[in-house]
Amino acid sequence: MERKILIVDDEADIREILQFNLENAGYQTDTAASAEEALEILGPEHILILLDVMMGGMSGFKMAEVLRNELNNQIPVIFLTAKTSQEDLLTGFSAGGDDYIAKPFSIHEVIARVGAVTRRFVPPEEAKSSVLEFGRLKIDVESKIVYIDNEKVIFSKKEFEVLAFLALHSGKIYSREDLISELWKDAPYVLDRTVDVHIARIRSKLGSCKGYLVNRSGYGYVFNPLD
Repeated sequence: MERKILIVDDEADIREILQFNLENAGYQTDTAASAEEALEILGPEHILILLDVMMGGMSGFKMAEVLRNELNNQIPVIFLTAKTSQEDLLTGFSAGGDDYIAKPFSIHEVIARVGAVTRRFVPPEEAKSSVLEFGRLKIDVESKIVYIDNEKVIFSKKEFEVLAFLALHSGKIYSREDLISELWKDAPYVLDRTVDVHIARIRSKLGSCKGYLVNRSGYGYVFNPLD
């Protein structure tokens, strides 16, 4: 299943800017021009909502309240708004927001905030099963075993951690700095080269499935299933 960000804003220019830049950063996206439209198209493939507060019809705050209180949907929500008073911030968080970005925003800030929030969220379908299947490749997250064509492939502890992390966040590009921050938290002085070496070893062991791990030049690494 594709994992997408839902962009909700009644200004077409803002929707297009966010969609273009987020997709360049490796995310899949859908857009909606209103809260009402967003509620219609929201599905299990969505992992985060970028939600404008001030819209005609239902406001972003109201949509978040509907999600949390009526639909019992805990998908992360980042509010986008020109309203930045302390009272507005408290209203947003009370409505169920996970973060708050003030307009006009820096696209680099948006991408950084999106990355931080999505890394804290595990989609329900992943929480239910510890086995990730991508065609001929299976990754048993709980047992820490990788299979290709049902044959076990031996990975070191760190190699498995890197592969499993990228597979769990399939479609999301991670820079070397991102991966070091996530997977070498307690190790001092880890170099970018360390990440490259681990990726090279993983790709070598994946053999004919090595195409799943892609280096997006200038951006980082992404797990990109072929089927």
